[in-house]
Amino acid sequence: MNKRTITLTDKQYIDILTAIKSGFSYNSREYQPNERIATALTLEANLGLRISDILHLHFTDIVRDGERFRLDIVEIKTGKERTFTVPAEIRDFIDQYRVKNRMSEQQRLFDLSERQIQKHLKAACDYLGIDGISTHSFRKYFATQIYLNNGFNIELVRQLLQHSSTAVTQRYIGIQQKQVETALQNHIKLI
Repeated sequence: MNKRTITLTDKQYIDILTAIKSGFSYNSREYQPNERIATALTLEANLGLRISDILHLHFTDIVRDGERFRLDIVEIKTGKERTFTVPAEIRDFIDQYRVKNRMSEQQRLFDLSERQIQKHLKAACDYLGIDGISTHSFRKYFATQIYLNNGFNIELVRQLLQHSSTAVTQRYIGIQQKQVETALQNHIKLI
């Protein structure tokens, strides 16, 4: 767990991806639009995978399972199987990217290194004046959004991240303090 990496806000998520997709100029250097990096980060934010797993994805890693699609990978860091549902919209997004870039279904989707993505992301964040962001911020963004949009269900987030305990997940997304503050704010009974 990288404690220095912060979770993205919705605005930061949009601003960063927009800058990477459209290109920007920073420190006398031109950064060309980079759809590959933007797509990799988008998938991290929408699937909750680590960037190392995103960079090893093949379109064939998304398999039909009855009426749904699911991932069929083994996480690089943990060695755990990852077989969660991939929403059809995300599968279609990946397929459109693959077709646009003339890739076969068996080909790795991203011919990039983590270092390349981190460097480009850092430049975009510096350009935007945002500190504390790394590729891992996109996984934390996924976790936090799932938590906030699903009734504060920490167990659901734990399962999706494949953490060993909810205590690990709570520390990971930093929600515990927010819950304490919200509980205190909601308890005010002034007469």
